[in-house]
Amino acid sequence: MARRFPALSLLPLSWLDFLSGYFPPVILSHVTGIRSIQGTEAEGWLVACPLTPQAMSRLPLRRVYHQIARAGRLAERLGARIVGLGALTSAVGDAGLSVAKGLTIPVTTGNSYTVAVTCASVQCIARNLGRPLESLSVAVLGATGSIGGACSRMLRARVGRLILVGRKQESVEAMVQELHGQGAGEISGSTDLHALREADVIISATNSAGSLIRPGHLRSGTVVYDLALPPDVSAAVRALEADVTVVSGGEVAVPGELRSGFEFGLPPGSVYACMAETIALALEGRYESFTLGRAITPEQVLEIAEITKRHGFRPAPLRSNGRRMDISLCDELYSTG
Repeated sequence: MARRFPALSLLPLSWLDFLSGYFPPVILSHVTGIRSIQGTEAEGWLVACPLTPQAMSRLPLRRVYHQIARAGRLAERLGARIVGLGALTSAVGDAGLSVAKGLTIPVTTGNSYTVAVTCASVQCIARNLGRPLESLSVAVLGATGSIGGACSRMLRARVGRLILVGRKQESVEAMVQELHGQGAGEISGSTDLHALREADVIISATNSAGSLIRPGHLRSGTVVYDLALPPDVSAAVRALEADVTVVSGGEVAVPGELRSGFEFGLPPGSVYACMAETIALALEGRYESFTLGRAITPEQVLEIAEITKRHGFRPAPLRSNGRRMDISLCDELYSTG
């Protein structure tokens, strides 16, 4: 809001939370310059559903769905042939199913490609740590959610220990039971954030409206791959950059010369993975609801990974507190998928 309408930044946050429930959808920019290595091109629009995270948590789901669908209908009028949901719009409620019913064009949450990029990035982090993935303890915060659950299933047989952390004990226990026999490494579950202290690498993928991870939840040397928007990692943790590495998760380099027309704070030519999934489907001519709802299958993850690779997408250089991490060790990994 502050970047599009600077005057709004002068209002108290509580006012914005209240007023955002009444704001109409807003066109942020026209996105151009996307060109696949196959030669196809795509363009689109960034459309904002101006609900704050707090408003999405406070308002009835029916009203939140209505506001998101309004933004989707604006995209339809602009000429879009597929809508991609991002940040909390893809996570709230039934993860796009209700929103899709209110539109005549397909909808995707982008979560399948987010999972693919996350799993590749965790392998890259392991290489930067100089350790095989099979020796690492990996925790997934939000493990019973859509992205967290899919990451847990994809990584279960590849990591030394998997720690699942979620809000509801019964859901965590059910996930542990589901994955128990699917790998040789140890698996455990908890609803206590202090369980994160046992991890070398943490994937944080909740749909919380505010930060959750604080310094007391981490041990020295931990790498946190934060996928959440807004971020799960608190500012107090980010200040401990000498002890804890916080990686901005889910960033993807787009083929061509991307001109997004709006500043997200990402490196030039990069978007979030959820956005990249939508763009890749357009380049592929796959105007369909590729990822909807909370169930994401490994087959979906592998298919969108292949589609994006075919068009020249790749995970962006990993950034910690705005600085790039060394990904030279990961070039072969990314090029081979």
